[in-house]
Amino acid sequence: MKTLTKTSLFVAGAFLGFAHIASVATAAENKLLPLGDPPIPADNPQSEAKIELGKKLFFDPRLGGDASTACSTCHEPDQGWGFSDALSRGYPGTVHWRNSQTVINSAYLGKLFWAGSKGSLESQAPSAAKGAVAGNGENDVMETRLAFIPEYREAFNKIFGTEWPLIGDAWKAIASFERTLIHNDTPVDRYLKGDKSALNKEQVRGMKLFNGKANCVTCHSGELATDQRFYNLGVPPAERWEDDGLAQITFRYELYAKGVTQDMYRHTKDDPGLYFRTKQTSDKGKFRTAPLRYTKYTAPYMHNGAFWDLREVVEFYNEGGGENEFAKNKSDLIKPLGLSEEEIDDLVAFLEGFSGEELQIEAPTLPAYAPLPDVAAQ
Repeated sequence: MKTLTKTSLFVAGAFLGFAHIASVATAAENKLLPLGDPPIPADNPQSEAKIELGKKLFFDPRLGGDASTACSTCHEPDQGWGFSDALSRGYPGTVHWRNSQTVINSAYLGKLFWAGSKGSLESQAPSAAKGAVAGNGENDVMETRLAFIPEYREAFNKIFGTEWPLIGDAWKAIASFERTLIHNDTPVDRYLKGDKSALNKEQVRGMKLFNGKANCVTCHSGELATDQRFYNLGVPPAERWEDDGLAQITFRYELYAKGVTQDMYRHTKDDPGLYFRTKQTSDKGKFRTAPLRYTKYTAPYMHNGAFWDLREVVEFYNEGGGENEFAKNKSDLIKPLGLSEEEIDDLVAFLEGFSGEELQIEAPTLPAYAPLPDVAAQ
């Protein structure tokens, strides 16, 4: 198990530009690439102090509604930096409506969340921390909590030059920490860089299937093994919506909050996915292609955690996908593959090669509250 030290958490290097982000987002067609260094935005440069602050804030539940839900609550290091249940843990009194994705290598993504609703880590963090069924936080409340913590006041002043912590700077610090959660020393990376001993014979056969008969590389290409495009694969609806009343309430709330038609609100039994953003009927049931890196540790899989191991995923594709409420939008790319049991074994073995050692860190000690200075007496 690999442990990230303070030194290894620091990601140095100059700003790589939006051109690099675009190159990852529009991954090279039909080609896998080794993963390089993450892009660093010009308006949020890395520093050791900022990364250390972001690490504490990532684990601090005071950045949320009732101070019980931190980023790490749904992105737990020992659960693949995601959440190992089909649907993510929700804010107290709720259940989330989608599976929590890993934050490992999220620094490279140009489309975050399952429907690509955010384009940067700086905008992703507040969306989660303030989401009604996630963190449910309010800017002024969270900012005030930070102001009551001397260690945070000092850190924000040193890093951002502000008298008091500003919530926008908190998101920048968390994003800086997340940009250190990089997984790019895997058997697949080493093989693509020329080390032909990095993959065993079974994995080499699986790679041939990945690039050929199974046709995985059509969508799982480039550095992250994702084209970051949107497809309906025929993934069946979340099982919890059948018998979990709280999950049903959350799902109905999301339908209402995201502005669907009255007919959809009354009758839809499945996640409309990209439709929530575009309101285009042709986008119902579509989700962004998931990256394949670190997947050894991130079960369950798909937007609603429908499959509990990689073999189930491969078998799903081998059968030509499934069928859901939005079958008219199912991708033409999803067809029966005709893989034998041995070929499925080989392909699963190759997929496991996208994961190296598990990334773990020690949770930080969180700073304590203290009274604000008596400004009137000064």
